[in-house]
Amino acid sequence: MTDYAITADERAVVDQIERFSREVLSPKAAEIDETGKFAGCHLVQMSELGLMGMNLGERFGGLGLSGPALYRAVELVAGACGSTASMLTAHFLATDALHIGDVAEQHRALIEAAAAGEKLGAFALTEPQAGSNPADMSTVAVREGENYRIHGSKCFISNAAHADFIVVFAKTDRAAGARGVSAFIVEPGRQAGIDFGPNERTMGLKGGHVFPVTLDCIVPAKNRLGPEGTGFRTAMRTLDNGRIEVAAQATGIAEAALNAAVSYAQERKVGNHPIAEFQGLQWMLADSATELEAARALALQAANKRGSSQRYDREAAFAKLYATEAAWRIADRALQIHGGYGYTRDFPLERYLRDLRIFRIYEGSSEIQRTIIARGLLGTARRTTSA
Repeated sequence: MTDYAITADERAVVDQIERFSREVLSPKAAEIDETGKFAGCHLVQMSELGLMGMNLGERFGGLGLSGPALYRAVELVAGACGSTASMLTAHFLATDALHIGDVAEQHRALIEAAAAGEKLGAFALTEPQAGSNPADMSTVAVREGENYRIHGSKCFISNAAHADFIVVFAKTDRAAGARGVSAFIVEPGRQAGIDFGPNERTMGLKGGHVFPVTLDCIVPAKNRLGPEGTGFRTAMRTLDNGRIEVAAQATGIAEAALNAAVSYAQERKVGNHPIAEFQGLQWMLADSATELEAARALALQAANKRGSSQRYDREAAFAKLYATEAAWRIADRALQIHGGYGYTRDFPLERYLRDLRIFRIYEGSSEIQRTIIARGLLGTARRTTSA
């Protein structure tokens, strides 16, 4: 395992999360997957350990973990239960958006409650016709005196129907494109006109519930995060963090799959010989271990910049693209090593593959990450040529 550059205090927190993940999350992961029970069943214990505020600084009541320590913590949760990690990181998107967008910190009480696990958050950006390009969103927010009327719909919103607050992105200036997007705090328990469709029947992460959301509601102007027109910037900065967390989920599940493959290869015998003695299988394991370490290295490059004044959108794109695609290959090899048993629900490999598949799609598909990376390269090339 990579030696993460984290402090002794952070190591103690990570060790505690490792025990919780192994002893509490992992034994219930298959049941959550089979029943589709919401992973929020772990909220009380996670809140007691401080997990719900891991991404926030101590001034908000969070654990104040560094980027690398947070990365490892998310890896551990995901390796034990992908659904729980999905619920947790969706909450992180909401609280990151609060922190990034609320420059005046007027919503400190809400951030502190979220960090304590007293309020669960959701992040509502994606729309049916504006998934990969949020600037094309059709949800609008029209000023009406001291309020805004928000009208529109969102889709695939994790935690939504369970959430105490949702960060909703809507256009306050329809003609301004991305510069016309603003962010708002919507609280379903306080505002009427927020409707949720049924939990989507997903391929994996079945305990990380996702919902369509329809909005025709009035929210106070004070619920806007930052000035009008700053919502797109808030969303993009939040997604940079989210992409690192997706990479962490991917490598966490990949690590679990690789560990399962190593154990099985050492135990499974053919002709009185463990299959781990076969060179072809050894090479499969070696390829997987190499890809896992490479994925982590790229992700840590971005995680080290998290919370700094430096841009890390390209590093986050590198991390998400490589980690999510490498994790799929690692889990697929692990299932292959298990043979027919890997295809059954008696082993976790088929669940790992189902859980991993969405990571190449949400929070910016692999194709979008390639576009971000290419634009950075071409922009650099143009600047160099013009100089």
